[in-house]
Amino acid sequence: MRQVREMKVVAVLLALFLPGWAVVGARAQEQEQAPPPQQDQGAPPPNFSPDQLDKMVSQIALYPDPLLAQVLAAATFPDQISDAAKWADEHHYLRGDDLAHAIDEDHLPWDASVQALLPFASTLDMMASDLNWTSDLGNAFLAQKQDVMDAVQRMRQKAKDYGYLRSNAQVVVGSGPYMTIDPVDAGYVYVPAYDPLIVFARPRAGFFVGGAIGWGFGINLGIAFRPWGWGFTRFDWGGHNVYFHGAPWGRTWGNRRVYVHNYAGFHRYEPGRRVEGHPLIRRDEGERRAAREGHARPAEHHRR
Repeated sequence: MRQVREMKVVAVLLALFLPGWAVVGARAQEQEQAPPPQQDQGAPPPNFSPDQLDKMVSQIALYPDPLLAQVLAAATFPDQISDAAKWADEHHYLRGDDLAHAIDEDHLPWDASVQALLPFASTLDMMASDLNWTSDLGNAFLAQKQDVMDAVQRMRQKAKDYGYLRSNAQVVVGSGPYMTIDPVDAGYVYVPAYDPLIVFARPRAGFFVGGAIGWGFGINLGIAFRPWGWGFTRFDWGGHNVYFHGAPWGRTWGNRRVYVHNYAGFHRYEPGRRVEGHPLIRRDEGERRAAREGHARPAEHHRR
């Protein structure tokens, strides 16, 4: 009789608890089988304040318009910047047509806007060294393009009002309703070196404002670089648009996963097709310092 009673107790306990365990087990199995959600799926667009945007664009606001446009577009692909910076550093000794041919021969998988910066190893290095800033800049350009362009205008106006930004042998600073910065020679783009804490603040008495921006470091970009947008890139500051190859840049926060801008003559390679057929030689400290300080690009002495 005792054995029968024990069996009945066990049966009652099983009846009470097994359904609950079955439900928990089923839910656990469902969770294990469900695909992981994408991290930013349905994420709301960012909303940076004007002060945040002013600070964000301060280190690139004085770039010539064509270079600034390429940086803003490339920043919307932050996951590609580090690899591109490494490639640019290791192939910096190639120049002109040789560099353009190497970019094409290596079947690089990155967006055209990222590849457009490969001649500018120092700029890509700056972007790769602070990917949080690069990602914020790209997200702001996707979600708040008008606000980003307005922030650039505000910072340029400050630099001009304080006497730092002016036309010279390298760039022409526009004096119309919008502050434009265009290369004197469209095929030679200079990268200004400056401290945002200095050029966007009122100069102290006796400070020589003419030396605050270094314009010595430049890159020669010939016809061979046109497939990446060079020579066909411009801002429409009044209309809050930027044009690559004659077409407005249409990538936004909402279509960022599907939009592909049309670059005439640019061939897109799949990631698995990348090859390497050139010596890999990194920049030395003198070459890095020239870009940081705005000095002329050193003569190339590396053996190929």
